[in-house]
Amino acid sequence: MFSKILIANRGEIAVRIIRACKEMGIATVAVYSQADREALHVALADESFCIGGPEAADSYLNENQIISTALLSGAQAIHPGYGFLSENAHFARLCRKNGLVFIGPDPDSMERLSDKAVLKELVRKTGLTVIPGTKALGSVEEAKAAAQRIGYPVMLKACAGGGGRGIRLIPSVNELEESWNQAAAEAQSAFGDGSLYLEKYVYPARHVELQILADEWGNAVCLGERDCSVQQRNQKLIEETPSPAVNYPQRQQLIAAAVEALKKLGYVGAGTLEFLLDKAGHFWFMEMNVRLQVEHCVTEMLTGIDLVKWQIRIAAGIPLDFSQADVRLTGCAIECRVNARSCGTVSLLHVPGGPAVRFDTCLMAGSQVTPYYDSLLGKLIVYAKTREETLRKLRAALCELVIQGVETNLEQQLNIVDDERFVSGSYDLTFMGGR
Repeated sequence: MFSKILIANRGEIAVRIIRACKEMGIATVAVYSQADREALHVALADESFCIGGPEAADSYLNENQIISTALLSGAQAIHPGYGFLSENAHFARLCRKNGLVFIGPDPDSMERLSDKAVLKELVRKTGLTVIPGTKALGSVEEAKAAAQRIGYPVMLKACAGGGGRGIRLIPSVNELEESWNQAAAEAQSAFGDGSLYLEKYVYPARHVELQILADEWGNAVCLGERDCSVQQRNQKLIEETPSPAVNYPQRQQLIAAAVEALKKLGYVGAGTLEFLLDKAGHFWFMEMNVRLQVEHCVTEMLTGIDLVKWQIRIAAGIPLDFSQADVRLTGCAIECRVNARSCGTVSLLHVPGGPAVRFDTCLMAGSQVTPYYDSLLGKLIVYAKTREETLRKLRAALCELVIQGVETNLEQQLNIVDDERFVSGSYDLTFMGGR
């Protein structure tokens, strides 16, 4: 096992990883930008180093500076969290070149599976049903021809990255060219890769994803599904597990198929297989995330399995000590993402408590919310034996959570969990007024 790990990230995920390391007896190294000098992850780590200016390009995306800091501190491994460098094969290779372990998939596997268009060809060979679509397209003219074959409406998507960036719904040929230019520019800015592909628009549908773990010894498990259908502008707002739209036979069939596909793909680490579930009950494979997901904690609450600790163990070569038969998917867990809607200083913070209530956050009184990074402030997760009880617990926790000094989306979250469509579990991707 590693004795020291550098966390190449910030915010609540850096705090989450530091806490996991402390429980495992592993020393931690934090890196921070000038804007994050007083951040919680800096205070919690055993060592901390400033690596650049406020802009992510000058700090959290500065590969050479992060590698140098890891070597200087004596860290043996780097955990990238999610976002930033978590799906950067070049950075993973740079870690290996400098004798550091990248806590995630190997760079070759990452490169092969992060390109969504290429991945679909690989997954199709494993037997899973894949949404009809294209490989990376070279021009808008090529896209027009492909869209005509597939049939409108279509989805235009970035080949790299995630988080809802570089995605556009194209209802007809008239919108394709403008959307192509916008999506390509957005993808280039966010991921350094402006390549795009098309896929069939499945409508109406739910976004259902499977959490998986696989080690280098050939063991693979699926920790159930998450329903991520409450989205606004392709950004997830609420996740729950299990999905109210998936019955037991569907779940067992999907888990078995996912584990088999995972083994055929030769994947090692934590990851997510993402699907669209149509109204006829068919699952269509969309993409794979080769990293820890923001919403990993809702699965942890349901299963009792610590995904961050297992990421670290797998990277250290330790085999999984449980099998699929040991995974218990009983009860219900729901997560609300708490986002900032303004910048400022947190003047008051009150966090709800009680059994099976969790708030993963980087906030404390006096925290600065700046314009430089993602708006996520924290994730409120609750668990209970039934969905009905979980909803009651979630409402109570949302009402108890107090964040003063910055505007947040807490009122919006309360409105969502009170909406009859959400209460009944009958929502889909149209819930927030569009895909």
